[in-house]
Amino acid sequence: MAGDLTGEGRRAAHGPVAVVGAGYAGMAAAVALAARGAAVSVFEAGPVPGGRARRVTPRGRALDNGQHLLVGAYRELLRLMALVGVPPSALLRMPLEIRMARGFALRALPLPAPLGLLGGLLLARGVSFADRIGALRFMRALRAQGFRLAADCSVSALLALHRQDGGIGRHLWIPLCIAALNVAPARASANAFLAVLRDTLDGPRGASDLLLPRVDLSRLFPEPAAAYVRARGGNIHLRTPVRDLAALRAQFAGVVLAVGAHQLKALAPELAFETTYEPIVTVYLQYPAAVRLARPMLGLEGGHVHWVFDRGRLAGEHGRLACVISARGAHQQLGHDALAAHCARELADVIPGLPPVVWSQVIAEKRATVACTPGARRPATRSALPGVYLAGDYTDPEYPPTLEAAVRSGLRAAAAAHEDLCGGRTGA
Repeated sequence: MAGDLTGEGRRAAHGPVAVVGAGYAGMAAAVALAARGAAVSVFEAGPVPGGRARRVTPRGRALDNGQHLLVGAYRELLRLMALVGVPPSALLRMPLEIRMARGFALRALPLPAPLGLLGGLLLARGVSFADRIGALRFMRALRAQGFRLAADCSVSALLALHRQDGGIGRHLWIPLCIAALNVAPARASANAFLAVLRDTLDGPRGASDLLLPRVDLSRLFPEPAAAYVRARGGNIHLRTPVRDLAALRAQFAGVVLAVGAHQLKALAPELAFETTYEPIVTVYLQYPAAVRLARPMLGLEGGHVHWVFDRGRLAGEHGRLACVISARGAHQQLGHDALAAHCARELADVIPGLPPVVWSQVIAEKRATVACTPGARRPATRSALPGVYLAGDYTDPEYPPTLEAAVRSGLRAAAAAHEDLCGGRTGA
């Protein structure tokens, strides 16, 4: 897709294009179309762009609606961020490092791939030497089969097949699965998981680097993308829900639907399909400003919290820790106050001397991601409605529902619209 955004001089599309939804998928489509000279209008129901990765202000406090983690393999998102003027300082880049509170530690070595990961596995702490050798054999077997299974299965089945369901699975593979796919390994698609391992752990140098946002998620890409579109004559309409797709199609030559899968039923019943969702809950715990973690992020095991991020180290929000709880679980039975108290106790168990919490805020995204399970439907970009294109992380043919998948889907929708409306022609 690298050539998709080099078309500043290409012929404009025959007629304006509407983008419904200003999340990462919608804004990626809008940027790509604007770069081609198309007249773009973006319609977003919410007050800020970003979709399911945006800035919110509960009780007057500016927070992200979830804590996201990027990796160096997110080539399209990083390229778009650079295109719309996001400075490198918006992300904290650090070599792959997985540290669990109970002792497991893995850090990739500064060597060309795959030597960096292999060396890191050999030196990993908190697992037996046999587990480390088994992990190396696992990666070698995956590479030999091209990180793809002829018949998809669950991640749990994949790990059991390769005897990776012991300590190394508990400390490394399962946390990676939950972080990348937002689904418990017993239900998660092994092929989607393998696509992530291929592009990160077995990718080129820097692909496995962790990239932690240092600005809020709306500022990270959607708002600069909106400015880019406006600067090229496009329009961004916030607080403007679209309820009549037929009327929109009458006004625009093409329409990119960059909305959640569940929203298709009301907007375009012909395109709707049954799917299930997985939640993500972020619990913000504000401590006195002096509280900080030894590192920007730390993994937890055995409780509700999967990861905790130090917002002071990342965004200057001193004393603020963000606890992330991925996928379905028993935590959904707790009220917000009880869940915040539970998370505080889990942190106190592994971080000695934590003072009392000053305030807390729970943000629950019940439909954070489409469940990435074996056989889950992946709709095509070109829909059954002429001139209507689908964009959204759930449309990616191989990736789990990540910000990178969302951006890729927007680029595919923009490319399809440009090809159909302009006949694929280029020129001045």
